[in-house]
Amino acid sequence: MAVAAATTEPLDRQLPMPFHPPLPTPPAKKRLPAGRPREWYVSHNRRLKAMRLAIALLDNGVYQPTSAGNHKIRTTAERLGMRPPSDTTCRMVRALIRYGR
Repeated sequence: MAVAAATTEPLDRQLPMPFHPPLPTPPAKKRLPAGRPREWYVSHNRRLKAMRLAIALLDNGVYQPTSAGNHKIRTTAERLGMRPPSDTTCRMVRALIRYGR
């Protein structure tokens, strides 16, 4: 038993550390076009927020819209550092999950 322990290398020397490539940098943000009605900007930003939340939920294993309740969507938004979404945005998130299947 003592011979085996003396000839065995520690575990951290046997296995190489896994390679984690650097995270891709997000594309540079562009300004939204000027001259549109305010409702267009509100709906555009709402769609972007719903899309980010839907992607985060899918990454966390929420694949059914029935399992994505308002509370789960809002806690995901809090974890991502977003303001809590409205009921309308929560419905959009569930619609994106539903139609992405």
